[in-house]
Amino acid sequence: MEAFAYTDINAPLVERCRLGDRRAQAEIYKRYAKAMFNASLRITGDYAEAEDVLQESFLSAFRELHSYKGDSSFGSWLKRIVINKSINCLRNRRLQLVPLADQHDSAGPEPEGGEYDAEELGWRADVVRRCVQELPDGYRVVLSLYLLEGYDHAEIAGILGITESTSKSQYSRARKKLLELARQHGL
Repeated sequence: MEAFAYTDINAPLVERCRLGDRRAQAEIYKRYAKAMFNASLRITGDYAEAEDVLQESFLSAFRELHSYKGDSSFGSWLKRIVINKSINCLRNRRLQLVPLADQHDSAGPEPEGGEYDAEELGWRADVVRRCVQELPDGYRVVLSLYLLEGYDHAEIAGILGITESTSKSQYSRARKKLLELARQHGL
């Protein structure tokens, strides 16, 4: 089996950014801004803070571009900056992990025939997004990092400075709270 070297399709653009090319920076921003904003919003839960984090992240990335070694995609490297800045934003708000509370673990009703139409799915997705935003910071951060950003509990523990078991319990509680919120919103 042959080994293939990883090549980032953005490598030429990143090189131009390293040389201070403003057009290349604008193109990188255009390619990644929406996804990075969404990642930040999922963690911070606040639109204005996510916008601030996005801007700070790109400024940091362009300033620290010399530290990007190319051993992962530029997008992965940038996402790590965004996630760290988002978490720091929460820490500045004094991120509190939520204490254990009594919660129920049951699923909501399913429609007749088990299928939803496109409008119904869109409505449900909006409700779920709102419910995620209503979660306490600690729950929302762990849930977002695990489910949406693809980190495992060991990585989350390292990022947040908590134990792996705390990450797992926060995730479990977040899921239960999310189900509870979804039921309250008619899902």
